[in-house]
Amino acid sequence: MVGITSYGAYIPKWRLSLEAFSRGKGEKAVAGRDEDSLTMGVAAALDCLNGMDRNSVDAVFFASTTSPFKEKSVSATIATVLDLRRDVLTADFANSLRAGTTALKVAIDMVKAGSARNVLVVAADCRLAAPGTVLEQTFGDGAAALLVGGNGTIAEIGGYHTVFDEIYDVWRRDVDLYVQVWEDRFVYTRGYLRVMREATSKLMEEAGVNPQGLTKAVFYTPDVRRVVELAKGLGLDPKAQLQDPLIGTVGNTGTAHALMLFVAALEEANPGDKLIMASYGNGCDAFLFEVGEAVAKLRGQRRAVKAHLQSKRMVPDYVTYLRWRELVKMPEPRVPMAVSYPSAVAIWRERNRIFPLHGVKCQVCGTIQYPPQRVCVKCGSKDSFEEVRLYDRRGKLFSYSYDFLRGTPIGLVNLEGGGRIFCELTDVDVKELKVDMPVELSFRRLDLWRSDGIYGYFWKAIPVRA
Repeated sequence: MVGITSYGAYIPKWRLSLEAFSRGKGEKAVAGRDEDSLTMGVAAALDCLNGMDRNSVDAVFFASTTSPFKEKSVSATIATVLDLRRDVLTADFANSLRAGTTALKVAIDMVKAGSARNVLVVAADCRLAAPGTVLEQTFGDGAAALLVGGNGTIAEIGGYHTVFDEIYDVWRRDVDLYVQVWEDRFVYTRGYLRVMREATSKLMEEAGVNPQGLTKAVFYTPDVRRVVELAKGLGLDPKAQLQDPLIGTVGNTGTAHALMLFVAALEEANPGDKLIMASYGNGCDAFLFEVGEAVAKLRGQRRAVKAHLQSKRMVPDYVTYLRWRELVKMPEPRVPMAVSYPSAVAIWRERNRIFPLHGVKCQVCGTIQYPPQRVCVKCGSKDSFEEVRLYDRRGKLFSYSYDFLRGTPIGLVNLEGGGRIFCELTDVDVKELKVDMPVELSFRRLDLWRSDGIYGYFWKAIPVRA
């Protein structure tokens, strides 16, 4: 029985009110100034692998149309952060909003063929639309992750159908900053509605399932009105059978959207439910799943979609959003900042300390220390340590300060079980900081631009999310 064995998601804490666009009510999820598709993908993957055996993961796939790198494997970075085995297969899927479901199909086929026991599929997007357009209102940021395996499945694959379609409806060239779109009527009638209806109808026909036999339809959704029209055209009851598209609470999260909605459906699913999931982007990938008994074991064990929706903070204003996306240029600080960046060689040499946040535990007295040392700060023993992973431990804020030049709070965090880390604090107002505040660690991007063309990533402390 091949199918989904675990799920996870990530929705940024920040929300931007749609009133900022003068376009009605609602809000959308916005990645923070130190977040991108990589960091969101890491967060979703961590949620998915919570409590799972990481040594059983044989492959990691990353899907996005907004990878921070045009030539560098993000899946390899994610596997490094997750502290997986060195012989794990990594691959990136890009250029299409269907990249996430394409990666999912490859993962399912690998497990069926016996070339992998478990494959982690991660999808994330942080798409930009031109300011003042309708797309700017509907685009949201987020990530989703699914673990595909053959044992302990919570949703077994029951069918699949795909079609490709050559059309200029929504696209972004290699020289474009913003997503482009053609005229609405053409986009929906000749693209989305026609192709989604074709693939899902064929899947139901091949699987011998009628519309009334489906519990939920999980459809990629560019527009609420259009997805309702799609559901009705397929003979579905939009109110009872259509999964909430999250357009007014999160937005269209691109490559991650179909997978994120599927995670939301699994959070509420019961054994025996039949779920159809379909994505769109120059074609359609449609899947049929049947939910198994094991789905109940994960209920409440993942933040997934539900918990992330409840944990939010509003972006102060539209200008702040534009600054985070670097769509408006701000004045340089009057006082020059002397920043010493680690070189590519130093990053490689210290990769275990940086990405999976390895500290050391003294084998004589048991004291945990970060960064790794040769001499124990407590008992003085030398070169008697074992590496330990620290990022999955929560902690409390021991002390804090504020860097006024960079506008960044920094702090010392005492970790549960021992160890202390000095790091930046993010997703928090400095006025809310206090000693002993519960915090957790989140993988984030550092300074957005370096003169040597390298993006820096490290762990920061954030207030514990529900």
